[in-house]
Amino acid sequence: MERFVAGDARAFEELYRGLGARLFPFCRRLAGRPDDAEELFQETFFKLHRSRSSFAPGTNVVHWAYAIARTVHLDRLRHRKRRVILETSEWIEAFPQTAGDFASPEASLSASELGRVVDEALAAMPEAQRAAFVLTKEEGLSVAETASILGATENAVKLRVLRAREDIHAAMVKAGLARKDTRK
Repeated sequence: MERFVAGDARAFEELYRGLGARLFPFCRRLAGRPDDAEELFQETFFKLHRSRSSFAPGTNVVHWAYAIARTVHLDRLRHRKRRVILETSEWIEAFPQTAGDFASPEASLSASELGRVVDEALAAMPEAQRAAFVLTKEEGLSVAETASILGATENAVKLRVLRAREDIHAAMVKAGLARKDTRK
């Protein structure tokens, strides 16, 4: 990014390839629908390109890009004044797809059902809760990094992730894919 800011045009191609591999899945989780994800991804890179002069040397470019993507996403949501619904294919794609990867057809069906249930639970969450969960649990960012990207406190991020996990677990219990936690 620093090379690109300094005027190296080839650096943008490298940035696009390297950053795109991490940024596009994040955009897919935020946007939900593949067409919306592609638009969000492209708009994020456009804004990243346009605001390159504001990039502070030494800043983590991945976190900066996530923050831009989230801001673009929120702007799009405000503009549309509607909630975005996630498709079920995301979680299903996370499971092995070759014939020998599952012990049985029942296991494959269970994985597909789990993906559908988790996606529906994520889609029903408030955007801030979903973003905190996706950044920490799917993207592997720390609570501090996620808080920085979301403009929230670390405690707020922890609470959002906890609530997201509880919502997902409740959806799994409702679907018969998990047992109700009786320790409460």
